[in-house]
Amino acid sequence: MLIRMGFSFKKLLVWQKSMDFAEKCLSVTDGIKGHYRLCEQAEAASASVPQNIAEGNGRVSTKEYIHFLYISRGSLYETITLLNLFERKGLLDKAMLTELESQGLEIVKMLNSLITKQRQYL
Repeated sequence: MLIRMGFSFKKLLVWQKSMDFAEKCLSVTDGIKGHYRLCEQAEAASASVPQNIAEGNGRVSTKEYIHFLYISRGSLYETITLLNLFERKGLLDKAMLTELESQGLEIVKMLNSLITKQRQYL
C-alpha cells in the first residue's frame, strides 16, 4: 500500500491537464444558449475528471485510488460524448471539438499509465 500525503495530486501532470481541459469545457458551455441540462452535465462531467484524480489520491488504499482513476476516465468519455453531441447540433464548431478531443486523448493515455503504475503497489 502506498500512502499519499498532502495535496500531492496537484503535482500530477494528468491533474493539471485535466484542470485545463475542464476549464476549457466550462468556457465552451458558457457560450451555449439553451440546452441547460446538457450544459450542466458537460460541466459536471468535465470537472469530475480532476476531482476524481484528487479524491482518489486522498484515499488510503491504492485499490481505492485506482477505482477513482477509472471514474475519472469515465467522466472524460462522458464529456467527450456530450461535446460530440453539441457539435452535431451545431452548438460547437468542429475545430474546437477536435482540440478538446485531442486534449482528452492525451489525458486518457496519462490516466491509463497512472493506473498501470499504481497497480504495481497492489
